[in-house]
Amino acid sequence: MTAPLILLPPSEGKATGGTGAPWAPGSGSFPELDASRAKVAAALKRAMRSNATSVGKLLGVKGDALAAARDGNREVLTRPTMAAIERYTGVLYDALDYASLPARSRKRGDDQLVVFSGLWGLVRPTDPLPDYKLKMGASLAPYGRLATFWRPQITAALDPLVNGRTVWDLLPNEHAAAWQPDDGSFGARISVRFVDDVGDGPERKLTVVSHWNKLLKGALVRHILATQIDDPTGLAAFDHPLGYRYVPSLTETTGGRTTVSLVARRD
Repeated sequence: MTAPLILLPPSEGKATGGTGAPWAPGSGSFPELDASRAKVAAALKRAMRSNATSVGKLLGVKGDALAAARDGNREVLTRPTMAAIERYTGVLYDALDYASLPARSRKRGDDQLVVFSGLWGLVRPTDPLPDYKLKMGASLAPYGRLATFWRPQITAALDPLVNGRTVWDLLPNEHAAAWQPDDGSFGARISVRFVDDVGDGPERKLTVVSHWNKLLKGALVRHILATQIDDPTGLAAFDHPLGYRYVPSLTETTGGRTTVSLVARRD
């Protein structure tokens, strides 16, 4: 069985500091993206010279968070680094709790997890990253919307990795827009939605979870790394800690993508 590939977004929250050398070409995975990474980083530094209103709009933050992000981005190529999986501290990564995984699952994750990034394009868990702030959906002069800028490069970089494998596509739309694969290039492309059943009595009324979506995905990634499931039916044995269960009848297939639903009853 070929190991599945798991595609993730980065986190908004990031750890500060680090003890590693500053980022440099060749220091991480996907070296074919290094030239573009350097260009985007240089453009990001230039953008930080704009007024606070413009910078805040670009980065999607304000107040103290804006000041910190602006300072970090100005020094993005000289700041110390740490492994990406330690840098990302948002709810998905907190729930994934990578450090607590068995060594075997962490080794799998180092090979199978790929993070989409507005600044770096693609990132693996062990890649050294500085603290930074830049969304994939941002429009950065002179490159425009970063998802569009990265799309051909990310697609080309992922092609040899996908190559008939099952892909667990856990990307939000903002990041999924940066990948345009040929539907025949992968064995299966599986997306997951978490759904609350809020109906009364025997009536089912389903609402897709949005706010806690990332948190819920963290536990799912742990399960995939532990079991190496490459088909939706493998979710039948998934015991989500918050009570979500795989409901096969809600599975939908459109084009080359299969979307499965994990449902929880809310009383």
